[in-house]
Amino acid sequence: MTWWCTGVRWRAGGGPVLGWYAPGRGERESPLVFGGAVAFRVRGGRRCLGVRRGGRWTECPAGAAVPGRVTRAQCEECARVDRAHSVAADTFADDPRPYHVYVAWFGPGLVKVGITGVARGGARLLEQGAVAYTWLGRGPLMAARRTEELLRTALGVPDRIPYARKRALRARLPDAAERAAELAGLHRKAAALGGRPESLEWLAPEVVDHGEVFGLAALGRFDGSAGPGRVVGELTDGGLVAGTLVAAAGPDLHLAVGGPGSERGLVIDSRLMSGWRLEGASDGESRPEVTVPVREIPVVQGGLF
Repeated sequence: MTWWCTGVRWRAGGGPVLGWYAPGRGERESPLVFGGAVAFRVRGGRRCLGVRRGGRWTECPAGAAVPGRVTRAQCEECARVDRAHSVAADTFADDPRPYHVYVAWFGPGLVKVGITGVARGGARLLEQGAVAYTWLGRGPLMAARRTEELLRTALGVPDRIPYARKRALRARLPDAAERAAELAGLHRKAAALGGRPESLEWLAPEVVDHGEVFGLAALGRFDGSAGPGRVVGELTDGGLVAGTLVAAAGPDLHLAVGGPGSERGLVIDSRLMSGWRLEGASDGESRPEVTVPVREIPVVQGGLF
């Protein structure tokens, strides 16, 4: 039975796990522990995982191959089906479920607005790698969507931030108090705006910080002349990744790779791991080593504003 990796998953109140899927067998998870080893060998080719709806996978009918550099393990047809049934597509205007509007913080001046189902709690913010966030309001889908657009336009806050920019700032962040202060200021500005839908319930600021959950304090060990470190560009058949997990945020796994005196940070976006068969490295292979393509993480100064 072949198990295909589905990437990192987060649940509100819990730590990261690595997901796996086998057609006809369902899903399973492997816990990821800070300070523990992450060591695997890539086998075979990468394939489309299909479409996941209602907590279940529907296998790709074509079993299509997927390029190694893309972050989504889906063929064009499965991606089209997935988009057509997503909240972001606005195809379910009569969705009766309540939604939260939030503002999320990723670095100084690097914030975004968005919406997520109330039933999901803060899981969406963990998945995005938000270092901190606060709810702004709660209400029906279209009221939440209109509020999101109002804030994006009036405050000049985007609704998307590239993961590359998030990870470039992650090792050099101000403390939790400064993060909370910036979010509280944005909440005040948002509350002062007119034009919000009446059906949206405005919520008091209550900042949730993920610095400890993500293990971000450990990234300071790489904050030196070597720069932020390296990031995996793609996985390849036969490639080896072996290191120690020091932190995780959103889909990113931060590893320490190399021996004493030569240790460097390595980030692997677990979305690149999805759709591959990954075998645990043998004892002889589990020393810190990387034989897949990597590139330097660029140094980024400041935020967007």
